[in-house]
Amino acid sequence: MVTAKAFAPCHITGFFQIFDEAANPLSIGSRGAGVSLEKGIWTQVTAEKSSDASVKIWINDSPVSDAEVSLEVVRLFREKFPELSNFSIEVRHKIEMPIGAGFGTSGAGALSLAAALNAAFGLGMTRLQVAQIAHVAEVNCRTGLGTVIAETFGGVEIRVKPGAPGIGRLVQIPLSQDLEVVCLFFGALPTKRLLADQDLRRIVNAFGGKLVDELLQDPSIEKLMELSRKFAEFVGLMTPRIKEILKATDEAGILCSVPMFGDALFSIVDAQQVPQIVEIFRRFKNDGKIILSKIDTKGVRG
Repeated sequence: MVTAKAFAPCHITGFFQIFDEAANPLSIGSRGAGVSLEKGIWTQVTAEKSSDASVKIWINDSPVSDAEVSLEVVRLFREKFPELSNFSIEVRHKIEMPIGAGFGTSGAGALSLAAALNAAFGLGMTRLQVAQIAHVAEVNCRTGLGTVIAETFGGVEIRVKPGAPGIGRLVQIPLSQDLEVVCLFFGALPTKRLLADQDLRRIVNAFGGKLVDELLQDPSIEKLMELSRKFAEFVGLMTPRIKEILKATDEAGILCSVPMFGDALFSIVDAQQVPQIVEIFRRFKNDGKIILSKIDTKGVRG
């Protein structure tokens, strides 16, 4: 039996521009900007020699049969390393953020699983090679474009060239103060369906690239939040409830935006502002969930 465990941070995308027409999935990706979270996904892999080559997946201790991205990661590893087909594989994901709500859980799941498989089987792959398999799995499943490269390195990033880690390129926004990411989550939005919506794609690409260029002129947290908010308003996916809460945070002088894609709000604030924004979120949360996380600066790791 072999076993290993790995972690990848979750991630919020503030705005982006789609590049998904390349023939090679390693060249597919996005430009954009976002923040990696200390809350993420721990994935444990356990494998035993077996003739059935089964793959069993648990998410937060519940067995699942439709974890398509995780299954695709295992398939890609077996394609690259055929000897892995002589093992039954058990995957246990411990997910610290809501699924399908703009928090990059599919990318973090793929990335942590790829790192755990590499460690468990002693495959000797580099960090970039591991991350490239996770990226291809996300692209193949149409669940994300630029999340994996962001989560590979952590921090608050500007993705300036699309593509997988090692092909795409990002720059980090300097972090000098004690910052916290505060989220208010209501529900999920279907990333796969939204990325396939032709009208939405046109809107995203008409605006997202300009914002990347603008952020590069002033690479700061404040500018990121300002441009993310502009993008959210331009794309037009905000519900009336979200708009009402944004009005309240605006009146309090706290700039919030919407993660892409989720029925949720987020802000990156100085630690001293956390009680104020949490109090506003509490007034409106009803069935929502308030989530706090520090910024992850380490990326994927064992």
